[in-house]
Amino acid sequence: MFLDLATVPQGSKARSVEVATADKVGRTALSVTFDERTARGTPNIDYIDMPTFLELPIEFENGEISVDILGELRADAPDYARAFAGVAYRITEIGFEAVYLRPLNGLRLEPDPPRSRRAVQYFSYPDWRFERLREEYPDGRYEAGADIRPGEWIELTLRIQDDHVAASVNGETVLEITKAKSPPSAGRIGLFVDIGTQAYFSNLRISSWFR
Repeated sequence: MFLDLATVPQGSKARSVEVATADKVGRTALSVTFDERTARGTPNIDYIDMPTFLELPIEFENGEISVDILGELRADAPDYARAFAGVAYRITEIGFEAVYLRPLNGLRLEPDPPRSRRAVQYFSYPDWRFERLREEYPDGRYEAGADIRPGEWIELTLRIQDDHVAASVNGETVLEITKAKSPPSAGRIGLFVDIGTQAYFSNLRISSWFR
């Protein structure tokens, strides 16, 4: 399946975000950012690894998801914002998984450690958000560095098979999760953003693998 994301797919659901069509760096894409209520909300209740995405009417369990993402900061972004943007998948009524980018932690900006190792993040909502993963796995196995920066198109590709997730950035595999934190189940796909982010999404490609 291919969606250029030049328009909002029919049947999509905006969850705590505002969505519009926008021209950005040579292409027409979907702009996704927090709605006003969420932007004024409370951390760990309204945002920070929460259901803040455009939910697409696409069922998915195992396969490959690839999308082009351009993330940058909003004018009202807090100091800790990193232009968070990525893909949520297996979205159900009780949870979802996601992999997102932190372009401001990208190696192209030469950040100091540990930020240099934190440009790509996996999490599982509601129980395993990034803070808990860092606390219980100090080896950083659920995040990785990547050669990216804000304001440029980045291709994020996820290859998902049961509890294994491999994330590639611009064709290079940068993160492999060998034991994901949610049991595999069918659910929808979402275009994810977090606090202080203005993100653009283009050229969504999905291939499903069936048992």
